[in-house]
Amino acid sequence: MSLKQRLKNRETTYGTWLTIGHPSIAELMCQGKFDWITVDMEHSSITMADAEQVIRVIDLAGIAPLVRVGHNDPNLIKRVMDAGAHGVIVPMVNTPAQAAQAVASVKYPPVGFRGVGLARAQGYGASFESYKDWNQNESIVIVQIEHIDGVNNLEAIMSTEGVDGFIIGPYDLSGSLGMPGQFDHPEVVKALDRVKKVSKEMNLLSGFHVIPPDPADLKVKKDEGYQFLAFSLDTLFLGDTLRNGMKEVHGWIID
Repeated sequence: MSLKQRLKNRETTYGTWLTIGHPSIAELMCQGKFDWITVDMEHSSITMADAEQVIRVIDLAGIAPLVRVGHNDPNLIKRVMDAGAHGVIVPMVNTPAQAAQAVASVKYPPVGFRGVGLARAQGYGASFESYKDWNQNESIVIVQIEHIDGVNNLEAIMSTEGVDGFIIGPYDLSGSLGMPGQFDHPEVVKALDRVKKVSKEMNLLSGFHVIPPDPADLKVKKDEGYQFLAFSLDTLFLGDTLRNGMKEVHGWIID
Protein backbone atom coordinates (compact mmCIF):
# COMPACT_ATOMS: atom_id res chain seq x y z
CA MET A 1 0.00 0.00 0.00
CA SER A 2 1.32 3.44 -0.90
CA LEU A 3 2.17 6.03 1.73
CA LYS A 4 -0.66 8.20 0.37
CA GLN A 5 -3.21 5.46 1.00
CA ARG A 6 -1.85 4.79 4.47
CA LEU A 7 -2.16 8.47 5.29
CA LYS A 8 -5.74 8.50 3.98
CA ASN A 9 -6.48 5.53 6.22
CA ARG A 10 -5.06 7.49 9.17
CA GLU A 11 -2.46 4.82 9.85
CA THR A 12 0.42 5.81 12.09
CA THR A 13 3.60 6.15 10.05
CA TYR A 14 7.13 6.90 11.17
CA GLY A 15 9.73 8.94 9.35
CA THR A 16 12.86 10.91 10.03
CA TRP A 17 14.78 13.95 8.81
CA LEU A 18 17.88 13.79 6.63
CA THR A 19 20.09 16.88 6.78
CA ILE A 20 23.42 15.50 5.53
CA GLY A 21 23.18 15.33 1.77
CA HIS A 22 25.34 12.30 1.09
CA PRO A 23 24.09 9.03 -0.46
CA SER A 24 25.87 6.95 2.19
CA ILE A 25 23.98 8.74 4.97
CA ALA A 26 20.73 8.15 3.09
CA GLU A 27 21.56 4.44 2.77
CA LEU A 28 22.28 4.20 6.48
CA MET A 29 19.05 5.99 7.38
CA CYS A 30 17.11 3.59 5.15
CA GLN A 31 18.34 0.72 7.31
CA GLY A 32 16.05 2.07 10.01
CA LYS A 33 13.05 0.83 7.99
CA PHE A 34 11.21 4.12 8.24
CA ASP A 35 7.99 4.57 6.29
CA TRP A 36 9.27 7.86 4.87
CA ILE A 37 12.38 10.00 5.04
CA THR A 38 12.29 13.77 4.64
CA VAL A 39 15.17 15.47 2.87
CA ASP A 40 15.52 18.81 4.63
CA MET A 41 16.27 21.69 2.28
CA GLU A 42 15.30 24.38 4.79
CA HIS A 43 17.78 23.97 7.63
CA SER A 44 20.70 22.25 5.91
CA SER A 45 23.29 22.82 3.22
CA ILE A 46 21.65 20.28 0.90
CA THR A 47 21.69 21.52 -2.69
CA MET A 48 19.36 20.53 -5.50
CA ALA A 49 22.02 18.17 -6.84
CA ASP A 50 22.43 16.60 -3.38
CA ALA A 51 18.67 16.25 -3.05
CA GLU A 52 18.33 14.37 -6.32
CA GLN A 53 20.99 11.86 -5.24
CA VAL A 54 19.51 11.12 -1.82
CA ILE A 55 15.95 11.05 -3.18
CA ARG A 56 17.09 8.33 -5.60
CA VAL A 57 18.70 6.28 -2.80
CA ILE A 58 15.63 6.52 -0.56
CA ASP A 59 13.23 5.71 -3.39
CA LEU A 60 15.22 2.68 -4.55
CA ALA A 61 15.22 1.38 -0.96
CA GLY A 62 11.44 1.21 -1.09
CA ILE A 63 10.91 4.11 1.31
CA ALA A 64 8.89 7.19 0.40
CA PRO A 65 11.17 10.21 -0.12
CA LEU A 66 9.67 13.52 0.95
CA VAL A 67 11.33 16.93 0.79
CA ARG A 68 10.91 19.75 3.28
CA VAL A 69 11.44 22.65 0.91
CA GLY A 70 13.08 25.86 2.08
CA HIS A 71 9.95 27.91 1.50
CA ASN A 72 6.65 27.83 -0.36
CA ASP A 73 8.32 28.33 -3.74
CA PRO A 74 6.55 26.85 -6.81
CA ASN A 75 9.81 26.50 -8.74
CA LEU A 76 11.62 24.67 -5.94
CA ILE A 77 8.63 22.40 -5.31
CA LYS A 78 8.42 21.60 -9.02
CA ARG A 79 12.11 20.72 -9.15
CA VAL A 80 12.12 18.37 -6.17
CA MET A 81 9.01 16.63 -7.49
CA ASP A 82 10.68 16.25 -10.89
CA ALA A 83 13.67 14.74 -9.08
CA GLY A 84 11.41 11.98 -7.76
CA ALA A 85 10.10 13.17 -4.40
CA HIS A 86 6.80 11.54 -3.46
CA GLY A 87 5.68 14.74 -1.84
CA VAL A 88 6.66 17.87 0.01
CA ILE A 89 6.49 19.30 3.48
CA VAL A 90 5.99 23.05 3.17
CA PRO A 91 7.17 25.23 6.06
CA MET A 92 5.41 28.16 7.71
CA VAL A 93 1.96 27.72 6.20
CA ASN A 94 -0.21 30.24 8.03
CA THR A 95 -3.16 30.81 5.68
CA PRO A 96 -5.40 28.78 3.36
CA ALA A 97 -4.03 30.76 0.40
CA GLN A 98 -0.51 29.58 1.23
CA ALA A 99 -1.80 26.00 1.53
CA ALA A 100 -3.51 26.27 -1.86
CA GLN A 101 -0.28 27.52 -3.43
CA ALA A 102 1.61 24.51 -2.07
CA VAL A 103 -0.93 22.10 -3.56
CA ALA A 104 -0.96 23.89 -6.92
CA SER A 105 2.85 23.75 -7.04
CA VAL A 106 2.79 19.95 -6.73
CA LYS A 107 -0.13 19.15 -9.06
CA TYR A 108 -0.41 19.50 -12.82
CA PRO A 109 -3.30 21.40 -14.41
CA PRO A 110 -6.23 21.47 -14.09
CA VAL A 111 -5.74 20.82 -10.36
CA GLY A 112 -2.62 22.96 -10.05
CA PHE A 113 -0.22 25.01 -12.12
CA ARG A 114 2.95 22.89 -12.01
CA GLY A 115 4.88 23.02 -15.27
CA VAL A 116 5.72 19.80 -17.10
CA GLY A 117 9.30 18.58 -17.23
CA LEU A 118 10.73 15.25 -18.32
CA ALA A 119 13.17 14.34 -15.57
CA ARG A 120 13.71 11.39 -13.24
CA ALA A 121 10.14 11.34 -11.91
CA GLN A 122 8.74 11.03 -15.43
CA GLY A 123 11.19 8.29 -16.45
CA TYR A 124 13.11 10.93 -18.39
CA GLY A 125 10.13 11.16 -20.72
CA ALA A 126 9.34 7.46 -21.11
CA SER A 127 6.61 7.30 -18.47
CA PHE A 128 5.03 10.73 -18.37
CA GLU A 129 1.45 9.48 -18.76
CA SER A 130 1.67 7.05 -15.85
CA TYR A 131 3.48 9.64 -13.74
CA LYS A 132 0.80 12.22 -14.52
CA ASP A 133 -1.86 9.91 -13.10
CA TRP A 134 0.34 9.02 -10.11
CA ASN A 135 1.03 12.67 -9.38
CA GLN A 136 -2.61 13.68 -9.33
CA ASN A 137 -3.64 10.75 -7.12
CA GLU A 138 -0.64 9.75 -5.02
CA SER A 139 1.59 12.79 -4.47
CA ILE A 140 1.61 14.14 -0.92
CA VAL A 141 1.31 17.67 0.43
CA ILE A 142 1.98 18.17 4.13
CA VAL A 143 1.84 21.69 5.54
CA GLN A 144 3.97 22.67 8.48
CA ILE A 145 2.12 24.43 11.28
CA GLU A 146 4.87 26.28 13.10
CA HIS A 147 3.45 29.71 13.86
CA ILE A 148 0.60 30.80 16.10
CA ASP A 149 -1.11 32.26 13.00
CA GLY A 150 -1.14 28.78 11.47
CA VAL A 151 -2.60 27.38 14.68
CA ASN A 152 -5.35 30.01 14.71
CA ASN A 153 -6.16 29.36 11.02
CA LEU A 154 -5.88 25.57 11.24
CA GLU A 155 -9.50 24.80 10.30
CA ALA A 156 -9.32 26.90 7.11
CA ILE A 157 -5.86 25.65 6.16
CA MET A 158 -6.86 22.01 6.53
CA SER A 159 -10.07 22.56 4.58
CA THR A 160 -7.95 23.36 1.53
CA GLU A 161 -8.45 20.74 -1.18
CA GLY A 162 -5.32 18.67 -1.76
CA VAL A 163 -3.70 19.13 1.66
CA ASP A 164 -3.08 15.67 3.08
CA GLY A 165 -2.08 16.60 6.60
CA PHE A 166 0.00 18.81 8.80
CA ILE A 167 3.07 18.50 10.98
CA ILE A 168 3.90 20.66 13.95
CA GLY A 169 7.24 22.44 14.02
CA PRO A 170 7.64 22.77 17.80
CA TYR A 171 10.64 25.08 17.92
CA ASP A 172 9.32 27.70 15.51
CA LEU A 173 5.85 27.50 17.01
CA SER A 174 7.22 28.27 20.45
CA GLY A 175 9.39 30.97 18.88
CA SER A 176 6.37 32.65 17.32
CA LEU A 177 5.04 33.04 20.85
CA GLY A 178 8.30 34.64 21.98
CA MET A 179 9.58 31.63 23.93
CA PRO A 180 11.65 29.41 21.62
CA GLY A 181 12.22 25.93 23.00
CA GLN A 182 10.01 26.46 26.06
CA PHE A 183 7.61 23.64 25.24
CA ASP A 184 6.16 23.51 28.76
CA HIS A 185 5.22 27.20 28.79
CA PRO A 186 1.44 27.61 29.28
CA GLU A 187 1.03 29.56 26.01
CA VAL A 188 2.81 26.86 24.00
CA VAL A 189 0.80 24.13 25.71
CA LYS A 190 -2.40 26.08 24.99
CA ALA A 191 -1.51 26.33 21.28
CA LEU A 192 -0.78 22.61 21.05
CA ASP A 193 -4.01 21.80 22.89
CA ARG A 194 -5.93 23.80 20.27
CA VAL A 195 -4.19 21.86 17.50
CA LYS A 196 -5.15 18.54 19.09
CA LYS A 197 -8.75 19.68 19.61
CA VAL A 198 -9.21 20.82 16.00
CA SER A 199 -7.45 17.74 14.67
CA LYS A 200 -9.77 15.44 16.56
CA GLU A 201 -12.90 17.36 15.56
CA MET A 202 -11.94 17.37 11.85
CA ASN A 203 -10.30 13.89 11.81
CA LEU A 204 -7.11 15.41 10.43
CA LEU A 205 -3.84 13.67 9.66
CA SER A 206 -1.74 15.25 12.39
CA GLY A 207 2.02 15.12 12.58
CA PHE A 208 4.72 16.05 15.03
CA HIS A 209 8.50 16.19 14.74
CA VAL A 210 9.97 14.61 17.88
CA ILE A 211 13.47 16.07 17.99
CA PRO A 212 15.30 14.05 20.70
CA PRO A 213 16.26 10.54 19.46
CA ASP A 214 14.40 8.92 22.35
CA PRO A 215 11.67 6.36 21.51
CA ALA A 216 9.90 7.18 24.77
CA ASP A 217 9.28 10.74 23.55
CA LEU A 218 7.97 9.37 20.26
CA LYS A 219 5.52 7.10 22.08
CA VAL A 220 4.19 10.05 24.06
CA LYS A 221 3.21 11.80 20.83
CA LYS A 222 1.74 8.61 19.39
CA ASP A 223 -0.38 8.21 22.50
CA GLU A 224 -1.51 11.84 22.14
CA GLY A 225 -2.99 10.91 18.75
CA TYR A 226 -0.39 12.12 16.26
CA GLN A 227 -0.19 9.73 13.28
CA PHE A 228 2.51 11.27 11.05
CA LEU A 229 5.53 11.08 13.31
CA ALA A 230 9.03 12.27 12.51
CA PHE A 231 11.67 10.69 14.73
CA SER A 232 14.69 12.93 15.23
CA LEU A 233 17.30 13.51 12.49
CA ASP A 234 20.56 12.13 11.19
CA THR A 235 22.91 14.45 13.08
CA LEU A 236 21.28 13.78 16.44
CA PHE A 237 21.32 10.02 15.92
CA LEU A 238 25.03 10.26 15.12
CA GLY A 239 25.88 12.76 17.85
CA ASP A 240 23.98 11.02 20.64
CA THR A 241 25.51 7.63 19.84
CA LEU A 242 28.97 9.16 19.79
CA ARG A 243 28.55 11.09 23.03
CA ASN A 244 26.90 8.26 24.92
CA GLY A 245 29.48 5.75 23.77
CA MET A 246 32.43 7.91 24.72
CA LYS A 247 30.84 8.81 28.04
CA GLU A 248 30.90 5.12 28.89
CA VAL A 249 34.49 4.81 27.66
CA HIS A 250 35.56 7.73 29.81
CA GLY A 251 33.83 6.01 32.72
CA TRP A 252 36.13 3.02 32.27
CA ILE A 253 39.12 5.34 32.50
CA ILE A 254 37.82 6.89 35.72
CA ASP A 255 37.12 3.46 37.18
